[in-house]
Amino acid sequence: MDVVGDRWSILLLREAYYGTRRFDEFQYYLGVAPNILSTRLKKFVDLGMMTRVPLPEHGGRHEYVLTKKGRDFFPTYLALKKWGDDWLAEPEGPQVVFKDLISGCPVEYPPLLSARGAPLQLEDIEIVPGSGAVSFNRKRFGGQAAHDIMVVPKRDRGVRSKSRKK
Repeated sequence: MDVVGDRWSILLLREAYYGTRRFDEFQYYLGVAPNILSTRLKKFVDLGMMTRVPLPEHGGRHEYVLTKKGRDFFPTYLALKKWGDDWLAEPEGPQVVFKDLISGCPVEYPPLLSARGAPLQLEDIEIVPGSGAVSFNRKRFGGQAAHDIMVVPKRDRGVRSKSRKK
């Protein structure tokens, strides 16, 4: 939630997904105060979600480009957008629709499915502590971490840290 848990951060990412890259463009499309925009852009750069690239044609000016980490948040944004389109859009429909570049067809949002192949419902899940759970969550969700479920954060896949237990 520290990364995208406020209105301006999610809107800033939306604009980046729409192709916005320059400070003045973000400010124009969002109508955000410059100090708030500057703080959010700096946060995304510091978190590695965007990189600040100098514009060769404008000395001292930069553009903000999504990194792989920032681009990998796109499916999460689409899930939030789908919820908004389903529950909050005007009767005429959503403001923006994403279309496949090759086919021109609207992007389909595949349903989350349970292990049985049925649409996933909240009642279908059990919450267990993950391999990285702190003691508070181990106690809250059942003591020991689930030994049969190993979820490795994407940033750690293929990289073994010396501090990780084997």
